[in-house]
Amino acid sequence: MASPLYLTLLAGPGVALPVPKPLIDALVSAEVTESATGRSGFQLTFTLADNQILEMFFLLAASAPIPLLRVVLMANFGGLPQIVVDGIALHHEVVPDAMSGSSKLVVTGQDLSALMDLIDFSGLPYPGMGPDLRVLTILAKYAAFGVVPEVIPMLIPDIEVPIISTPSQKSTDLSYIQQLAKDVGYVFYMVPGPLPGMSQAYWGPQIRIGMPQQCLNVNLDAWTNVESLNFKYTPQTSVLPIVFSQDQTTKLVFPIPIPPVTPFSPPLGLAVPIPQKVEQLNDTAKLPIGQAIMQGMARAVQAADVVTGEGTLDVLRYGQILRARSLVGMRGAGVAFDGMYFVDSTTHRLKPGEYKQSFVLKRNALVANTPVVPSFPF
Repeated sequence: MASPLYLTLLAGPGVALPVPKPLIDALVSAEVTESATGRSGFQLTFTLADNQILEMFFLLAASAPIPLLRVVLMANFGGLPQIVVDGIALHHEVVPDAMSGSSKLVVTGQDLSALMDLIDFSGLPYPGMGPDLRVLTILAKYAAFGVVPEVIPMLIPDIEVPIISTPSQKSTDLSYIQQLAKDVGYVFYMVPGPLPGMSQAYWGPQIRIGMPQQCLNVNLDAWTNVESLNFKYTPQTSVLPIVFSQDQTTKLVFPIPIPPVTPFSPPLGLAVPIPQKVEQLNDTAKLPIGQAIMQGMARAVQAADVVTGEGTLDVLRYGQILRARSLVGMRGAGVAFDGMYFVDSTTHRLKPGEYKQSFVLKRNALVANTPVVPSFPF
């Protein structure tokens, strides 16, 4: 028997609090998107009744001392509460429906990274700080909103001497953090939770190792927990990045090929296809060797995903919420496509009595490299 699902909606200016019962009763649907490399977003749809409590709520939120409407959606499934999204409402739209005689209020927003894109801090100096310390300094401003930084130090530190050069910010906090991540081959994203009002800000390499989630089953009769699933194998998209390092004494340039398998992205299968194309990253010649290699590794991981799976599932049948940015097992898809996958993105669609997800899986090889694909997490 499937476990009951309970949804909790929290909202408010700056600090999200449980909303009144008429507000949660008016919630018609919710859609949340999670991506492994970018922002997460949400869209809530409410029914506007005659009592106008929704309009009054958002008017009070807009006139608050902190004109930021924070929204937290929490799902309690199997006795375990999970934060589905924690973000800021950016857009409100009223959609009249002449046929039914009622209107709908659509609230659209993004995760807490939207806070970092409001003010331009161009010119702010960071003397004697590497990219990782700069990111920590920037994220410290958002501790009041429950943002907990998770910054992975660079493998090879790159710190400029203050008397020679001092790095300075050139845009908003979000744009600058994303640019720093791109320069060193890292990613930046927000992870909601683990408690309401908290979010983890991850800045580091895209890691494809760790404990897998509950296995996805297809074509296994009563064990099947996936509604639809299809795979694509595109070996022609795999490339071999080549970075360059220039010797400062002789001015000679040395090419360094980066394989598709890296320490942060090990092979998820036995048959890793040989890259069919070579891509020269010419701009890396003027960078420090460590930064050039990190950019090459990021490009190799991005281009190595030759297997893509897209599907949908019912959370009540699956037994838990499938989260992006982690591994998941696959069974019943055949010898070539069984095994471990990286969940690249998920889309949550919630309605009264219904919770469904669509997902995108990626992998850099064919044929499972484990003798058994576990049904449940280790």
